[in-house]
Amino acid sequence: MTEHDSEVASADPYSWLEGIHDETALEWVRDQTQRTESELYDDSFHATAERIKTVLDAQDRIPMVTKRGDHYYNFWRDSAHRLGLWRRTTWNSYLSDDPQWEILLDLDLHAQLEGHEWHFAGSALLRPAAGGAYQRALLRLSPDGGDQVRIREFDLASKSFVAGGFDLPVAKTQASWIDHDTLLVGSASSEQFTTRSTYANTLRRLSRGMEIEEAPILFQVDREHVAAFGYFDSTPGFERVVTTDAIDFYNSTAGVLIDGEHHLIDVPTDVQVSLHRQWVLFAPQTNWEHQGQKIAAGSLAIARLDRFLESGSIEKVLFVPDAHTALESLSFTANYLLLTVLCDVASQVRIIDLADHFSQSDMPLKDPMLSVSVGAVDDEDPEHGDDYWMTITGFITPTTLLRGTVGSAAKVVKKSPDRFDAGGFEVTQHFASSADGTRVPYFQVAASDLVHDGKNPVLMDGYGGFQHSMTPGYAAAMGTGWLSRRTVEGRKPVYVMANIRGGGEYGPDWHRAALREKRHRAYEDFAAIAQDLVARRVTSRAHLAATGRSNGGLLMGNMISGYPHLFGAISCGVPLLDMQRYTQLAAGHSWIAEYGDPQVPGDWDFLRTFSPVHRLTDQPHPANDYPASLIWTTTSDDRVGPSQARIMAAKMMDLGIANVRYHEPQGGGHAGSTDNESTAKMLATSYEFLWRQVR
Repeated sequence: MTEHDSEVASADPYSWLEGIHDETALEWVRDQTQRTESELYDDSFHATAERIKTVLDAQDRIPMVTKRGDHYYNFWRDSAHRLGLWRRTTWNSYLSDDPQWEILLDLDLHAQLEGHEWHFAGSALLRPAAGGAYQRALLRLSPDGGDQVRIREFDLASKSFVAGGFDLPVAKTQASWIDHDTLLVGSASSEQFTTRSTYANTLRRLSRGMEIEEAPILFQVDREHVAAFGYFDSTPGFERVVTTDAIDFYNSTAGVLIDGEHHLIDVPTDVQVSLHRQWVLFAPQTNWEHQGQKIAAGSLAIARLDRFLESGSIEKVLFVPDAHTALESLSFTANYLLLTVLCDVASQVRIIDLADHFSQSDMPLKDPMLSVSVGAVDDEDPEHGDDYWMTITGFITPTTLLRGTVGSAAKVVKKSPDRFDAGGFEVTQHFASSADGTRVPYFQVAASDLVHDGKNPVLMDGYGGFQHSMTPGYAAAMGTGWLSRRTVEGRKPVYVMANIRGGGEYGPDWHRAALREKRHRAYEDFAAIAQDLVARRVTSRAHLAATGRSNGGLLMGNMISGYPHLFGAISCGVPLLDMQRYTQLAAGHSWIAEYGDPQVPGDWDFLRTFSPVHRLTDQPHPANDYPASLIWTTTSDDRVGPSQARIMAAKMMDLGIANVRYHEPQGGGHAGSTDNESTAKMLATSYEFLWRQVR
């Protein structure tokens, strides 16, 4: 902590709440959490939580899978397996109505045997020799649902952890296989090799039996940067270490280590770089002029890696956005590149033929109110290398999983049943005019016979940051916990998804329009949608609720402190709220590129204008003007940290704002939950609080 930081902390009457496990702070947390639960956790709450848990535990959910070799891997949780099962099956079995799963690891049983609960956070399989079967995996295990993980070596044949095998201690760690006895590891296991953003600043070649800090360093970045990221690409014929020096959240340099020599991919730091076999892709975040060619922000260009390293030559610009379109995602099959594009937040899929001069065609889609995503099944499969998964989902349309081969129609593999009664609902898209005249889209899920008299309970949902796009999707828990409710008069509630600036719905320009000193535009957009809903007489302030988490929690904090007159109730989850101290807490330093640096005087000038903790007193409103506010987090959130939520709630209470409630369970990390039961409880707490205020 610097002298400036110490002065800020000592001058802050709420700094005592920053001690995450400080007993005085935890006593306050327990008291406030108990108060909230004693008011909310009645028969109605428990019924809601049970309905949501039933949906989450449903046995007929689609088990999404990842193909490795001849098997399809899945992680599954239900009422009988709270911590979950890591399992696999064959394709023919997966196609059946009752697949036969081979259980690789039962985490509940493992917890009983070991006397400690671990939460599954992913796996990485070691590529076998040609024609061989997969034998080993690295499993990521979280002790509390947070970002820190333990990584252990697992034997797929014996279905057990390898005695004396790789076992990396709990930390923010990334690891990939180089070969049977060697890993590429980046671990923030010691302060010496940890960035200010709490991530690893080295990549190391870790041999079996070696301690992490004994392993030779292959790549290292400045500790003021966000992190050293990387992985070993084991694709036959393209073996290499791929490195990323994440300077900040939107600027980085990429390179490849081949035969011990590091080759920098020389592009501007705001050009996103990705590699696949012989190809390198470039996605500039601002306009880029390269060798006399102008490549617009949001475009996608492709080059052959060897040629680019030699001469900088680019093969072709594959996608150029316009005022309505943005690139959402991409995936390589054996011979094609599949692009998912948003057009006014509606999905399109474009097929690029890599062997035919990058010729393009469109995959026919039907309903613009549905989201479609595509991804390769296994581009290395000699028979099915051009197969792709397609998922189709919508607010009131259950998810369908299809599989197809490029050039032929996809066929339904699995279809999720209805989880709530969506009869009589319709999905529509609307546009609000923000304070500067920008048209901002939003989706509305409402009764087809909605009465426009301002009396409908509405839940708005928003995020508006980090170029994250909010798109339609079947949220069974939301449908169960919100849309399934009815007022005393029998009215159906309304759900609204806001596509505000700061997100990626219209590409990097839409995101950059709300960066740093322009952050207020995201909040003006959200407020404009709220006002549009009232102007259209969909609802009124007394019946309007809003929710958001993380950066969306910062959005909610600014609605509470800057636009309290618009809302009847707000749920503010795992939030950033103190923008003067956020860079000193958890992983906050990594987000300076998004928000600004409060230690820079010019930055603090604008940061203060969207720091909810400060806005409460900088721009005070009468205490009875504020919406009913539920502020919640988890003690184990090691990404944002719990102290910001604590401080906001405590300050609001001290200001005499009556209807403020605080909730902080211990486990769950930044996700807010570790299993289906805690997820159901977390969601029901939010829905129940909001419904009671605006119904």
